[in-house]
Amino acid sequence: MPNYRVPRINRVLITGNLTSDPELRYTPDGQAVLGFRIAANRRYPNKKTGEWQEDTTFVRVTAWRELAERMGERLHKGSAVFVEGRLQSRSWETPDGQKRSAVDITALTIQHLTKAEVEAAASESPGSPELGNEEKAAKEEGNEDLPF
Repeated sequence: MPNYRVPRINRVLITGNLTSDPELRYTPDGQAVLGFRIAANRRYPNKKTGEWQEDTTFVRVTAWRELAERMGERLHKGSAVFVEGRLQSRSWETPDGQKRSAVDITALTIQHLTKAEVEAAASESPGSPELGNEEKAAKEEGNEDLPF
């Protein structure tokens, strides 16, 4: 069997709203680091009732250097953002010895969405939101109540 090299892609695109004001810090060597959390919402129809339900996922985002400084000046609690980045896993041990881990996004680009951009996106699908490809596939298969 031939040894195929599988391309490795680590890229994520997400939109959401900041859950609190971002925190801008500097490393000991002077690099800017911006940290914030976003709430990303997903709407889907309940298989049994047909009613729309909403699921919220909270994600931590980290930006570095110039991007961190620029966004640190612009963003605040409630800001709508579009983030493109890569997934980064981290692990640590709590003071009482418990092991913890998390997967965060390291931002490559961040677009601060204005109110007009958010309203334009919402008005494109009046009434109910347009389903994405995975939501359409889930509905066709009868699995729209699955959380993924």
